Amino acid sequence: MTDLPFPIQPMLAKAVPAVPEPGSVAGGLVYEPKWDGFRAIVRIADGTCEIGSRGSKTLTRYFPELVDALLGSLPARCVVDGEIVVRRGEPGAERLDWDALSQRIHPAESRVRLLAEKTPSSFIAFDLLALDGDDLMDAPFGERRKALEGVGRSFAAPVHLSQVTADVDLARRWLVEFEGAGLDGVVAKPLAAGYEPNRRRMLKVKHHRSADTVVLGYRIHKSGQGVGSLLLGLYDDDGDLRNVGGISAFSDTRRRELVDELEHDVMRDDDGAAERGATERSRFAAAKDVSYIRLHPRRVVEVRYDQMEGDRFRHTVQFERWRPDREARSCTFEQLDLPAAYDLSRVLLNESGS
Repeated sequence: MTDLPFPIQPMLAKAVPAVPEPGSVAGGLVYEPKWDGFRAIVRIADGTCEIGSRGSKTLTRYFPELVDALLGSLPARCVVDGEIVVRRGEPGAERLDWDALSQRIHPAESRVRLLAEKTPSSFIAFDLLALDGDDLMDAPFGERRKALEGVGRSFAAPVHLSQVTADVDLARRWLVEFEGAGLDGVVAKPLAAGYEPNRRRMLKVKHHRSADTVVLGYRIHKSGQGVGSLLLGLYDDDGDLRNVGGISAFSDTRRRELVDELEHDVMRDDDGAAERGATERSRFAAAKDVSYIRLHPRRVVEVRYDQMEGDRFRHTVQFERWRPDREARSCTFEQLDLPAAYDLSRVLLNESGS
């Protein structure tokens, strides 16, 4: 097992529009909740714990409290695939907190230790790649899952075993209900498949919704030609226009066309120069140019999105269509389809008792 390459690129999932039938793949499918956290592959060997990320970066130093928990719950020699998450909220009303999780990646050791106490993480295990001296990656997922369930009998919070079901109707309920706890979909796994690093062999279903938003500006593409991204806004209860995210997936031709389409909406100063604004810098991309061309807030665009994180779209949204029939002021947060709250502890196997 110690010869197993580490870190390992995780096996990935491709998006499908709906939860597939279990017999749609040779050997059948089983379903798991799709956790919204940091994908992590953990290796325990020689009394040490290593945590590798999806991008093959080491996450170990950022989660010292999790290292101790993993050493206490996992076998002495194993490799486990799973997800690191942060739980927030009062008992009975917990959910996943992506913002708190993202803040855990910090260069200062003192800050890492402080956050480990203030926003402790959890690990959700959903695949077993090696156990003792055996490399299990070529074994069918059905066998790997059975072995993981055996290992999972010794799990204790904050280490958890992800739920799994062969019931497609239950999986479709999970897709709706678990979103209220901060999860972002369902994953379907082929029972007969081995583990293929960096290959999209699983299937994932995420939430998709639409909203009408106001275009409040655009950034120039990094090439210097055309629109790189559209900045989007929604009006809050006080009538203030709030930045909620952006659209950036445009072809080169479309980027150039958008400059002409938006010309009439550009805000200009007394000298005729385009007015510029700036958004807050991300600490993950401090060198990124955050300036943008300001537009009169009158053009409405319908977008597709999966979920909200606070008052912003969780991921980059997709352009659906212009809505010339909509008044910008009608684009408010009230239109958003928010999930019903669902307690996270009911999703976690070794807390829910299911």
